[in-house]
Amino acid sequence: MLKKALFAATALFALAGVSHAADLKEFRVGILGGENEADRLRNYACLADHLKKEFGFEKVSLFPAADYDGVIQGLLGGTLDFAELGASGYAAVNIKDPKAVTPILTTQQEDGSTGYYSIGLALKSSGIKDIKDAKGKKLGYADPDSTSGYLIPLTQIPKDTGAPNDKYFASTQFNGGHENNLLAAYDGKVDVAVDDSSGIGDFKDGYTSGTFRKAVDKGTVDPNKLVEVWRSPLIPNGPLVVRNELGTEWQAKLTDFFMKLPQTDAKCFAAIEGGDFKGYSKVKPDFYNAIIDARKAAIGG
Repeated sequence: MLKKALFAATALFALAGVSHAADLKEFRVGILGGENEADRLRNYACLADHLKKEFGFEKVSLFPAADYDGVIQGLLGGTLDFAELGASGYAAVNIKDPKAVTPILTTQQEDGSTGYYSIGLALKSSGIKDIKDAKGKKLGYADPDSTSGYLIPLTQIPKDTGAPNDKYFASTQFNGGHENNLLAAYDGKVDVAVDDSSGIGDFKDGYTSGTFRKAVDKGTVDPNKLVEVWRSPLIPNGPLVVRNELGTEWQAKLTDFFMKLPQTDAKCFAAIEGGDFKGYSKVKPDFYNAIIDARKAAIGG
């Protein structure tokens, strides 16, 4: 009798979960730190409007977290339904709870690739032309959960310099996101800042996408005053992820919605992605296995 009661209760909770997902009234979107909050909310406003119209949500809530960990914890705790993460951020979620979210899509660069680079930027006036010129200088990181702004420079710069970053540089510091990190180099607070970039196109434009491109477009930095002093191997573009409790039906609906977005509203697509991307490409969790392994080895969850 008890066994039957427990089974019935379990079935009831399961059905309640399905019903909640099917009748989703509020859709909660996490937005990574990187740009200032006002810019992030402005860029995502069009997406909120499209989501409400497409799915009939009563409310689409945008949550611009102060740092990457705010979005990571929101996804793990079930207070966010969707976010676009960097590869290392997704790795952090996956390491803590492999069943929390599912990656559905990633961005495609203009050349069709699904990868990008971490680049090191310095003021041209500093005289630094290569990362080896920066020995004994200050290195700026973006965020502890950033792929291009921490994990990759942490593990890959030493392959070029022959020493761990905390030994090679006079100091390293986090600057509160990619935009702040780039500005720290531009203002001379650090000698080299690591940034996310497509690495294709013209340097004078800030390349085709990434924080450097956004800053050039906004006029907050003059690319003629900067020089690229380091570039990483190709990094997998970060994923758009959906909270697994919403179920596979919502994953499919959202996949279809975002795949069409570059055609239905190219301006909105460019606003949320920041630059000239070709579109989205479907992706599976194993696309990020190398980043998950690198994060486990270098910094853990």
